[in-house]
Amino acid sequence: MRKTQYPSDVSREQFEQIRPLLESVRKKTKPRSVDLYEVWCAALYLLKSGCQWRMLPTDYPKWRTVHAYFSRWSEPDPDGVSVLERALKKSQVGAARIRQGRSACTTFLIVDAQSVKNTDSADQKGYDAGKKVSGIKRHIAVDTEGLPHAVAVTTADVTDRKGALLALERAAASLQGVQNVLADGGYTGKPFAQAVEGLLGATVQIAKRSELHTFAVMPQRWVVERSFAWLEKCRRLWKNCERKLNTSLQLIHLAFLVLLLKRS
Repeated sequence: MRKTQYPSDVSREQFEQIRPLLESVRKKTKPRSVDLYEVWCAALYLLKSGCQWRMLPTDYPKWRTVHAYFSRWSEPDPDGVSVLERALKKSQVGAARIRQGRSACTTFLIVDAQSVKNTDSADQKGYDAGKKVSGIKRHIAVDTEGLPHAVAVTTADVTDRKGALLALERAAASLQGVQNVLADGGYTGKPFAQAVEGLLGATVQIAKRSELHTFAVMPQRWVVERSFAWLEKCRRLWKNCERKLNTSLQLIHLAFLVLLLKRS
């Protein structure tokens, strides 16, 4: 039993909500020798603090063990969905909406993208000429509460429109109830609107900026910016340190998953 409790930890009661999914990735050929809750908390410590795997505190399980479990939780199944993504969307997002008196499936999405600089350890990168960032780009689609329903990670040279379509395509099966998609001026154009209509049967609305030369909050658009701000509370996500794009994607799923677990 670990004596030190870290701010990144979740309670054992909160962890029990996703334990069955996390246990499902390992064949029980022999009794587990580590506490899965401690492995989970170690992964959260790395996400929140931004440390390297080898620098995990010694009162957690060995870093190689933690990394091995995280790798298994990050592997996509034949449908392209990892255990972390399944735990987030099937277990937490729908439950959070139901607690608020809403239906589990949303009818309204807000999409946006965020370019993130790479570190020297990152392998895949592109150059976003508009924001002058060399690295990766995160594409998310959230509801009016900021809860994620579609996420994708690409190199930074991929356009916002193409990345948004990739995110929506990955989650299309669970988004058939969506009727409207709100986006900013970067998503303007008939090809994008037609592609969204073909995928989801939804219409695209473009939020227009104020003609005044002063800052003004764009109605409903601020929600997706707040979701990006939630991710930036995790130091591991301040920059992209991961060699593979899938690892960056799974850390985003992990960050949102922990946020919702702590709210439950």
